[in-house]
Amino acid sequence: MAAEKLKKRAEFLAARKGRRLNGPLFFVEALARGDEGPSRYGLTVTRKVGNAVVRNRIRRRLREAIRVFAEADMVPGIDYVIVARREVLSAPFEVLSEELRRRFSRMAGPVDKTTQSGKGGTVRRSRS
Repeated sequence: MAAEKLKKRAEFLAARKGRRLNGPLFFVEALARGDEGPSRYGLTVTRKVGNAVVRNRIRRRLREAIRVFAEADMVPGIDYVIVARREVLSAPFEVLSEELRRRFSRMAGPVDKTTQSGKGGTVRRSRS
């Protein structure tokens, strides 16, 4: 089953509440949606990384690495947001692909209770 893309800002913001998996080329924010639908991903490259040409090249490299190598490692029912760093541009494609696969496969392992969406206690502050 092919991964779908995140399109709405609210979906990107929701993924920030999930796990954060750091790496040298990018970090991944991943949120379990609680369903068994196809995995979804979104790409973010900030303006600090470079001009539009540079940012688009980074996005194209990431999309292709996901399509060719890492899509099979994405866990169904999870939204991934990949926040790229400038190093993605100069990294060999094999290294980039392996880093993506490593981050995605880590989501298949045990999940900390505090990072699951909709589970666990929430702290509510009373207004004084």
